[in-house]
Amino acid sequence: MIRLLLVDDQSLVRQGLKAMLNLESDLEIVGMAENGEEAITQVEQLQPDIVLMDLRMPIMNGATATKTICEKFPQIKVLVLSTYDDDRDVSEAIRAGAKGYLLKDMPSEELVNAIRSINRGYAQLAPGLLERVVNHQSTPKTQSESVSPALTGLTPRELDVARLVAMGAKNQEIAQQLFISESTVKTHINSIFNRLNLKNRAQLAIYANSVCLPSS
Repeated sequence: MIRLLLVDDQSLVRQGLKAMLNLESDLEIVGMAENGEEAITQVEQLQPDIVLMDLRMPIMNGATATKTICEKFPQIKVLVLSTYDDDRDVSEAIRAGAKGYLLKDMPSEELVNAIRSINRGYAQLAPGLLERVVNHQSTPKTQSESVSPALTGLTPRELDVARLVAMGAKNQEIAQQLFISESTVKTHINSIFNRLNLKNRAQLAIYANSVCLPSS
């Protein structure tokens, strides 16, 4: 059972999400909050698996709440569900530690599948958002200037893994392509996170797409 906390300042949205998600046998709504402060309090009390987080809310916005939750409760995953696809909003949410960013107008079955994927450890971004965030964060650079110094600390195999993550490959696909085990893929990804000071696959994908990865 995947335990969910719903955070949105609009009661109609919260109730609609609750009614929709309660139809799924493997999802359980354990609480609801209408701003970031309430969300942090309920996370402390309820310890959900995933927080569905709105961004633009009174008292405390979703990005600030996401950062606090991800720092204090790293085992809890935050999935942003917003009306807005503004590049700055997406970048801020991912930097805060969100495992994904989706839009409220997406089909209900896609949202449910995204929740399950987030629970398994995968990142989720609405179609087209990754490319836009990369373009927003990147500035024109020459080939020699665009290679991040941090990449020199990665092993050749870690660079291979980073490339595939940036392409959206899942652990099983990476393992098959590189002829290694899934557990080895996970080890490489965790090592990359530590070396580059990243928190999740979404951040790694954005980072890898915004710099010039050396060719294999």
